[in-house]
Amino acid sequence: MKREPNPVRFYRDPVNGKFGGVCAGLAEYFGFDLALTRILTVVAMFFFPAIFLVYLALWMVLPTKPVTLYRDEDDREFWRGLRVSPAETLSEVRHRFRAADAKLQRMERYVTSRSFGLDREFKDLERSEGR
Repeated sequence: MKREPNPVRFYRDPVNGKFGGVCAGLAEYFGFDLALTRILTVVAMFFFPAIFLVYLALWMVLPTKPVTLYRDEDDREFWRGLRVSPAETLSEVRHRFRAADAKLQRMERYVTSRSFGLDREFKDLERSEGR
């Protein structure tokens, strides 16, 4: 059984990367700026040479980011937001559901009101006059 790619998993991203895609994967996962992540990684390697070994280990251990991980840009932003700030993303989703629920209640009120039937009869009259 083939497993679906997990959008909350940490991948290396060789498509957007320069050297193995580890920095691109870090920037994508944590929502950092990619250029800044690369610069800080290179600078940190001069002061802490062990970071180079960690980089190589991550290059070998991390799976490659699947090309079809996200459906579109909105899907990518949603999953990035979920990884970076899950509480804020959950709050946004809750807000969207409340807005959708309020809209559905307004539609239900209109459909069950007397004006809906009247509006419908006017539209039928307009169609019959147009013929």
